[in-house]
Amino acid sequence: MDIGAIFGTILWPIKWVVELILVAFHQLFTVMGMDPAAGITWVLSIVGLTVVVRAALIPVFVRQIKNQRRMLEVAPQLKKIQDKYKGKKDQFSREAMSRETMDLYKKTGTNPLSSCLPLLLQMPVFFSLFQVLNGAQSGKAGVGPLNETLAVQFGNAELFGIAPLHQSFSGALNAHPPQVAVMVIAAIMVVLMTSSQFITQLQIVSKNMSPETKASPQFKQQRILLYLLPFVFLFSGFAFPLGVMFYWLTSNIWTMVQQFVVIRNMPTPGSEAAKAREARLAKKGKLVNDEGVVVLSIDEQPQKPVTTQRVQPVSKTRAKKQTGGKK
Repeated sequence: MDIGAIFGTILWPIKWVVELILVAFHQLFTVMGMDPAAGITWVLSIVGLTVVVRAALIPVFVRQIKNQRRMLEVAPQLKKIQDKYKGKKDQFSREAMSRETMDLYKKTGTNPLSSCLPLLLQMPVFFSLFQVLNGAQSGKAGVGPLNETLAVQFGNAELFGIAPLHQSFSGALNAHPPQVAVMVIAAIMVVLMTSSQFITQLQIVSKNMSPETKASPQFKQQRILLYLLPFVFLFSGFAFPLGVMFYWLTSNIWTMVQQFVVIRNMPTPGSEAAKAREARLAKKGKLVNDEGVVVLSIDEQPQKPVTTQRVQPVSKTRAKKQTGGKK
């Protein structure tokens, strides 16, 4: 059997659900009085679909963040083990390093593969979304509620009446004559996609890493990702149809905001975000130390009253006695 057919069979139920949500939002906006064939109606349907999917994946995202944070916390200890056996290539040293590494993972409850698992679980959803949107923009009926009539309508939809949702920047550039409106909108969206991805990574690197982690190899990898991932959108975004780009942009913005909320409320211990959170809690009188005592900020701590002692008048004779007769 063809690999593509097997892949399509596996994604079939997910694609069906995706089409159901997309068509449901389209019907909702149509009932509200929007033009069912208008590009903005389909764009809002894509945004609604993305929000529903990302909201359903919140538990997976939180689990991923927790696993990543634990891996960052043990990074300094992992580096010590690696430094201990650095340059030792004999079998005994390799086995000992592997054994100590596994003991560290077991002791701290971490697993290097667990942080990747949530991402792998999301991949079928992303592939299904791409296939549904891309197929619909080609006028092909889907596997579920997205019938041929709706697919053709989606494929012919134009944003603002000038930019077809099925068109990409590269396609608009090679058209005769070139579709300037599509190129302008696509370029703006690529910039927004790249910026949102950069800000998301910057939040992690600048605010959610402890000093120990910043001194480890993990930090260097994060710094590389900080500049590498935005370039993925910068170059690949020009080949995406506008409809698919709206999905990616909405998903990026969702991730950026979600990351901000998680870092603000669940920061890595010892990081700048953790110190800022402790300061906020202390100011509100909600910070509790390990001994169960509420810690107040400096501004909120009770100040000792300043007392002034009245100086009694002293005669000249008594003053000479106190100073031993010295002038």
